[in-house]
Amino acid sequence: MKLVIAIIKPFKLDEVREALTTLGVAGMTVTEVKGFGRQKGQTEIYRGAEYSTNMVPKIKIEVVCAADLAPRVVEAIQASANTGAIGDGKIFVLDVGQAVRIRTGETDDSAL
Repeated sequence: MKLVIAIIKPFKLDEVREALTTLGVAGMTVTEVKGFGRQKGQTEIYRGAEYSTNMVPKIKIEVVCAADLAPRVVEAIQASANTGAIGDGKIFVLDVGQAVRIRTGETDDSAL
């Protein structure tokens, strides 16, 4: 199993969700976050207003999926979140040692 973490621009969330749903991804966790990368808080337009700040609003998406699905998940996120502008975000892929569904006790792939 793999944990795919993506940091994207907020207005791209619906497009990314639709792309992942098309792949058959059953669920995801979405968190509103703030941060900066190479852009170092460079001026950015967010919800129609121009911001010049050290911390830029972003969305963090976490998806746990089967290892063989992970490359397609990464590809779908990259394609749907891409604007071609600075600050499009990053994708990280980590190994997951174990998953347990609390309600049923199912483990690993069947818990997803």
